[in-house]
Amino acid sequence: MAGGGDHPGAKKRKRVAAGRPEAPSKRAKGKKPYEAPAARGGGGSKEEPQPVTAMDERVAAEEMSESREPDCNLDKELKVLCVKLRYHNMSTSRRCRLVTEALRKMDGKYLEIARSPTACVLQLCVKWCSHSERDPVFVALQPHLLDLSLDEHTVFLVHNIIKMATRKQFASFIYSLRGHVASLLCHTIGAAVLDHAFCQATRPQKRSLLLELYSTELQLSNDLKEEKPCRFSLLNIISKLGLQKSSVLQHMTTVIQPVLEKGIVEYSIVHTVILEYLTIADKTSALDVIRQLIPHLTQGTYAVDELSGVARFLGKSEVEKKRSSKPLLIQIMQTKEGLKLGLACLKHGLAEDRKRIIKSLKWRIMKLALSDYGCLFVICLLSIVDNTELVTEVVIDVLKKQLKELIFDKNGRHPLLQLFHPLCSRYLTLGELFYLNYNVPSLVSKVNFGSKLDDVADKEHGGSEDTLVASDSKEDPIKRQQELLVKSELYEVLIETCIENVGQLLRTNFGKDVLYEVAVGGKNSFLEGVTDRIHVLHNAIACDAARPRTDDGDEHAFDNYHSSRTIRRMILDCPAFAATLWKTALEGKCKLYADGFSSMVVGAYLESPDSMVKDLAKSELQLLIDGGILKPQEHKAEEEKSAMECSSDESSELSDTDTGYHAKKAYKDLKSGKLVARFGTDRFRCPFCPEKKKLDYRYRELVQHVIVMGASKRPWKVRANHRALAKHLETDHTDAPGSSSMPLRQAEALYLSKIKRSQAGARSTCKPGR
Repeated sequence: MAGGGDHPGAKKRKRVAAGRPEAPSKRAKGKKPYEAPAARGGGGSKEEPQPVTAMDERVAAEEMSESREPDCNLDKELKVLCVKLRYHNMSTSRRCRLVTEALRKMDGKYLEIARSPTACVLQLCVKWCSHSERDPVFVALQPHLLDLSLDEHTVFLVHNIIKMATRKQFASFIYSLRGHVASLLCHTIGAAVLDHAFCQATRPQKRSLLLELYSTELQLSNDLKEEKPCRFSLLNIISKLGLQKSSVLQHMTTVIQPVLEKGIVEYSIVHTVILEYLTIADKTSALDVIRQLIPHLTQGTYAVDELSGVARFLGKSEVEKKRSSKPLLIQIMQTKEGLKLGLACLKHGLAEDRKRIIKSLKWRIMKLALSDYGCLFVICLLSIVDNTELVTEVVIDVLKKQLKELIFDKNGRHPLLQLFHPLCSRYLTLGELFYLNYNVPSLVSKVNFGSKLDDVADKEHGGSEDTLVASDSKEDPIKRQQELLVKSELYEVLIETCIENVGQLLRTNFGKDVLYEVAVGGKNSFLEGVTDRIHVLHNAIACDAARPRTDDGDEHAFDNYHSSRTIRRMILDCPAFAATLWKTALEGKCKLYADGFSSMVVGAYLESPDSMVKDLAKSELQLLIDGGILKPQEHKAEEEKSAMECSSDESSELSDTDTGYHAKKAYKDLKSGKLVARFGTDRFRCPFCPEKKKLDYRYRELVQHVIVMGASKRPWKVRANHRALAKHLETDHTDAPGSSSMPLRQAEALYLSKIKRSQAGARSTCKPGR
């Protein structure tokens, strides 16, 4: 070698290539050459394979590499099909033909294609093919789905397979995850697949996934998977099985810590596990998890586009992972678990942490305020952060620019109402109040929801127990409210906005609450005397109510359901407004408004706790009472009580007149187009149920909704509105698909008979046996 001679292996290859016999190998002395078993007298018929030479290994390697080379013709054909499948204006029949053709070309090569750049074509085919065509793909890829879940380009193929899988196929995939949940959760790409399966899973399947993350001993506890949702909590499981809390806490720490270190905190399954961890964690562990979470929540997230594999396959520049400018905190507010996690960080974090959270939300506060759970986070932020200058700069200044959109929005009005009347059960549901009062058990001593204000502040400002206080909050909640409303000039802007839109605010379900709070000055009128512009608002409301009744479709303020009740509340709670309204709209005209909804407005003057308000109207209203034109509120309450004590048939007879009058009025609004029920060929909405989760109905579905809501046990106004809608559907929308299948009255009779049969069956089962 040193002398420049050839390598011994090179000489051997030259002899083999020249056809000369191979040189004898150097063996140690005394050793015999290898003999076959037959030569040794074994008598075997089979010959032992000869030793593999280097030439044989090289030939086998070349054959293997040739077999692994992609089929260029197949790639070209799939690329053409991929381009065609991406057309947006393609008909369904043509797309089905292309998908069938692509699957035929890929038949028997699903796994190879799934691991190649052409996986995007298989992804599109799985998305659009039929169940019968999708089954062979699932069978071929099922043993390898876990491996494919770890690749950033095949993860979307797995997503589509899971999404389109049948119940049996999805159950088999959930079973295949057994023993791999913790490892997938710690993988940046595999966690997305696990969360996708978790969100799609049933309750027992979710529990089976979570039990593996709680403790290794719980993986075989099948009885826990059938527990009721209210009982399926980590504390109940520990107490039921007698587990050691320290061992469960140690196991969950080993699961959660890598997740926090890698920043994989955007998934719902992660939120659920962390929330359960916080229920058993001690004070130090809980604070440590919360402070590790805050930096991740205030940063953007990395995301890979679902069509990145398509772009890569078509030869375009590869789509790289980019960090989104939107903080993760906004993304997790789509679920109640994400809301609880955000509230825990906001309440139990330090002042610096809250400052960091608020700054990350700059220019994105509107998106939070308009969402179902995000508005609750904004409410908590406005209630506990002492740095009012920062809150004004980041939150209040943004809200001031889009006040009209907030006031008329179901969720957007909540932050504004919170500033005027904190945690009012009139505006917030019990579920929303429950979420706002969420706290970490080990840190509960640091949060005091029943704020112990001193007696002087409680008497002067009406401080109540419904006040959120942070762990290190030092500022008086009433003082914070005044700074956010008055010092930031939000109150002035709100008054001007209400003056400009007073008529619309009075007559809408959501806007009336904001108008009321602005007009009366908040809870216990703590803003009374702050500005003189409030009298201009009172005058604007009174002028709207003073307009004469017309038949052009505009409902009078005293006759509208929402505005009549709002004005009544203002009369009872704001004497200044009551005096303005009397002088402008009611003095000498009470006889015109002595019936219907308007009688509630007129009668409020006699119920006012202020003696001056009573004296204004007593003389004129007493004449109407003596003449039997106006009924006092005491008589109305007695009539309502007696009606409730009557049987259902008698009570329906008593309210038939009012129900018929209101139904005619509602039908007139539907007929004139003031209330709209139809938005397409077979797309309807109930204009009387805007707060329902399901808004869009088909004709048959809306008919069923109308029948159910028009049942006899519903309030009379609900029955009247839905009877009017039933008449509107039956007479004015006969061209809708499905309108001729069954007459509405026949469907209603069928529904009522079904109810009677079920009630009769229930009564028969309740009778004791002989």
